[in-house]
Amino acid sequence: MSEHYYSKKPGVQSDQKTWKAQLRGHTMNLTSDSGVFSKHEVDFGSKTLIEHFRFPETEGDLLDVGCGYGPIGLTLAKEDSERLVHLIDVNERACTLARMNARQNRIENVVVYESDEFEHVTHRDYAAIVTNPPIRAGKKVVFSLYEQAHAHLKAGGELWVVIQKKQGAPSTLDKLGQLFDEVETVEKNKGYFIIRARKN
Repeated sequence: MSEHYYSKKPGVQSDQKTWKAQLRGHTMNLTSDSGVFSKHEVDFGSKTLIEHFRFPETEGDLLDVGCGYGPIGLTLAKEDSERLVHLIDVNERACTLARMNARQNRIENVVVYESDEFEHVTHRDYAAIVTNPPIRAGKKVVFSLYEQAHAHLKAGGELWVVIQKKQGAPSTLDKLGQLFDEVETVEKNKGYFIIRARKN
């Protein structure tokens, strides 16, 4: 099997890149690397999710599933320092980078840890879960992620997903409609859908 950014231990040689990004009005210094999703910039899908995310009225922690080097979770943590944001990824290099990026942006209200999907997630009362799901891992993995997200949200909690139309936005909407009480397409931009699903 060829190596992907959702490999646990990327074998490709490290070659870090650092850049500045403007996200939700914050200047973020971000470092990514080979073997991690989106090495040179904040990818368009993640950036679109970051900019259109609305914090839920429900109090509680947030969870970024498949956080990569951390642009989504860290930006939301920067915006709302009263919430604790958990960032998880199966990729060890990604988790190391997310911790590094938290330090270099002076973000302290985060916890970063390795987890294959929700394997090591113990909380079941998140106010919101955000994800740019690993489409290349296949529909079975992505749909399992949605199912587990539903189980780990508190009443009133929300799942936010970014996904391209050509990579399965319609089937994602169908699946989320089976799981959640309320599903909304918040934004469509260049083929990317930002979807919010609320658990009553």
